[in-house]
Amino acid sequence: MKPVGLPDPRTGKIPHAVIQLRQDNRHASLYNLVGFQTRLTYPEQQRIFRTIPGLQNARFARLGSMHRNTFINAPACLDQNLQFKKAPHIFAAGQISGVEGYVESAACGLLAGLFASYRLRGETLPRPPAETALGALLTHLSATDAKNFQPMNVNYGLFPPLELQRKMKRADRRLAMADRALAALPTWWEPIAANRKQTDEP
Repeated sequence: MKPVGLPDPRTGKIPHAVIQLRQDNRHASLYNLVGFQTRLTYPEQQRIFRTIPGLQNARFARLGSMHRNTFINAPACLDQNLQFKKAPHIFAAGQISGVEGYVESAACGLLAGLFASYRLRGETLPRPPAETALGALLTHLSATDAKNFQPMNVNYGLFPPLELQRKMKRADRRLAMADRALAALPTWWEPIAANRKQTDEP
């Protein structure tokens, strides 16, 4: 992992990379090396991992292996509301729909649930604006070339470009994109919230 903001407290120097250890049990006796999926053989993993400072004498409870990421070719199989084109009564949600990441998978599940609930009431839920993270993810799932489709985390490259009147630094462009998203979201979300309030009232 990039060691941004993590200088060595002993020397003040920035290391070449850092490793995240995640505590995996309440006794703090088992830790996970985050993101260490690999095709290396088990003996080679142990040899290499023991060259990492602090892990020279580690005991490895389980070693890493590559995991498969199963996903739908969303542009070919799903419509813009996460419904299967050939079976519109079925909605795709979460990672299998072609998003990558915990937050993105949860967001996709939220959208699928909203789309399904509106369909059950005979109504149509408008898509979130493309300028928002939710809208940008949906656009990736529906507008990407099906031949080259791969799962994606939300990132600034998925958002519509800004209409710039002047050159801007990257940090300023990203801040402007965030401001644009925050301005666009209420026009989509407020009617949903109002509709839910009416539904919940006795």
